[in-house]
Amino acid sequence: MKIAVTGASGLIGSALLPALASAGVDIVRLVRSTPRRDDERQWFPDERRLDPAHLADVDAVIHLAGAGVADKRWTDTRKEVILRSRVDGTTAVAEAMAASGQPKVLLSASAIGWYGDTGDRLTDESGPQGKGFLAGVVEQWEQATVPAEKAGVRVAHLRTGIVLSGAGGALAKQAKIARLGLGAPLGSGRQWVSWISMADEVAAIRHLLTTDVGGPVNLVGPQPVTNRDFTKALNRAVHRPTFPVPVPGFVLKTVLGEFAEDVLTGQRLQPAVLERSSFTFRHRDVDSALRSALG
Repeated sequence: MKIAVTGASGLIGSALLPALASAGVDIVRLVRSTPRRDDERQWFPDERRLDPAHLADVDAVIHLAGAGVADKRWTDTRKEVILRSRVDGTTAVAEAMAASGQPKVLLSASAIGWYGDTGDRLTDESGPQGKGFLAGVVEQWEQATVPAEKAGVRVAHLRTGIVLSGAGGALAKQAKIARLGLGAPLGSGRQWVSWISMADEVAAIRHLLTTDVGGPVNLVGPQPVTNRDFTKALNRAVHRPTFPVPVPGFVLKTVLGEFAEDVLTGQRLQPAVLERSSFTFRHRDVDSALRSALG
């Protein structure tokens, strides 16, 4: 099998590509810069351009590229970058796949932000769209794959939760604070956290490459936890006590701006599609996932 990958140098891509290579998969990296290796081919996501010829010998595309949601404070300009990096890049991939006629599978990154705040309601992929900026982004992001779908490509939207990896992302930042003995619940601590271990994220993507599944797929573990319980588990993993005073919501809003609203709400999600497709989780509980990530 030959697979083209965008976002290969990102947090998930950096873990996924070695796993694919070890399984004997031939990998093509779609890169923005001038190619420097034989396995690289250039594309121009900001211009919605990907040469269909770059996909002529490819069986599937894994599209992971997109600007980091929590990398910078949300301004109107940053929000536009977040949106455009997803819609423009996905449009380029979907239109190139349709024009090429060769790749038959598209696994396209997405996010659980689609659901907004689910409260205490356990929600699967049939759940309604929520409210807020991220829910709107996900709607446009997933719609951008339509050209590929119309061309007969099997498209799965990878609605990924919080990926637990010590190599980067949200967990790496939280772990630094926890190791100082300052790990504390955020706001009320009652908001739900839908997480997935990096090992299961990678395994799920590999599973979906060859499993006849399309549409939205929640890439989350089977046991979501509240922010308070997640914080306690994280502190256990780094052998530190939980700081007794929660971080007030107004402090988060001062530091994070509008993004704090998403931190203070949560999604209690179920990976129903994965479970129906006979996927086996390596880390079913948050304690084992955190030990694996930070051990």
